[in-house]
Order: sequence, then structure tokens, then C-alpha cells
Amino acid sequence: MSIDTLFVDPSRCIGCRSCEAACRECDSHKGESMVMVDFIDRGLSVATQPTVCMHCEDPVAPCAQVCPVMAILITPEGVVQQADASRCIACRNCVYACPFGVPKVDLQARLMKKCNLCYDRTSQGLQPWCAQACPTDALWYGTFEQFATERRGNPIRLTQFGTQEVRTRVFHVITEREDRLRVRAGAEGAAHSGEAAQEEELWVL
Repeated sequence: MSIDTLFVDPSRCIGCRSCEAACRECDSHKGESMVMVDFIDRGLSVATQPTVCMHCEDPVAPCAQVCPVMAILITPEGVVQQADASRCIACRNCVYACPFGVPKVDLQARLMKKCNLCYDRTSQGLQPWCAQACPTDALWYGTFEQFATERRGNPIRLTQFGTQEVRTRVFHVITEREDRLRVRAGAEGAAHSGEAAQEEELWVL
């Protein structure tokens, strides 16, 4: 059965941060954005891409699997929810387990926060705020069949980290005719700028 989901196309992202502004209007976390627009290689390029929760399907939500208090729930549609404030103990297990680096720990609230695919909207047939606001459709919401008919690019939902593979509900859109996105670890990929490290310090205990 076809399901509506999010398609992330970095080749269309212009770094306008409309997605971040729109995400701050979400009723479940009003005033905060769960979307992050990241520079792909800030030293060499102005290219950007939005980072959202990929809602892992296989293995099923590693963040939820490692939560000792079952604060991260998964809807019947496969949407991985933000941690339940009444359960979350801010242990950061989910932060370490996520292969995409999405969950963040709010120090003041002592709560894990992340994109929940605007479940209050998508469960009623509406688009997520980020996709609705994106002027270039770098974030696009619909079914795989609709994408194949209306859009260009190769949507994939299999990401390979070394020898491990993760299948996600959300699609990455690439230009190459590949069946997966291969992530290579290395000194360059692991390096953090002082600015990035300082920003992370504000989030994580």
C-alpha cells in the first residue's frame, strides 16, 4: 500500500531556512524547529541540505529500541514520535543510537526532541509544515508513485553505514542511479568546527 512520506532532495535546497521557520509553527513544539539546514561542506561549498528525522523502519527506530523507559513511541503508520515528556529521563541513549544524528536533548526541559513528521497534520491528510513552506520542493510530501510521475531524481530509502544498512520511511533523492546512499566515515567527516561544537554543547548534556 502506498503511503505519503517525505522526500529530501539536497540538489534543490537553496538554504533559505523556510523549513526551519515553518517547523517552529508546529503545535507540538511551537517556537522551536526540529528541522536543521546543514552545510554539506562549508569550507568548499555553499550547498546546503535539510536534515529531518528519517523514521527508520529496518532496524525499527534504533532510538526507540535503546530507550530504557519506552518514551519514544511509534505510530501504526511508522512515524517515530518525539519522546514523551512524562517518561523521558534525558539519558541520551537515543542521541547515540541514531545513525543520522537527529535527536537532540533540551537541557532545560530535560527532554529529547526531534521531528515527528508533523503527525498532528499528516494524520489528517495535511502536509508537514516544512514541505508546505519549501519554495523549491527540496522537502516534498507525497507517495512514491506520485514522485515517480511528477518529479525527477532517484528516491532511495536505504542508507549504508559501512557494513550496516538502515531502511527508512523518508526518502533521500539523489541524481545517481544507485539503490542506496553510502555514508563513508573518515577524518574529514568526523571533524567539527568550533562553531558546530559550541552549538551542540547548548543542546546536549
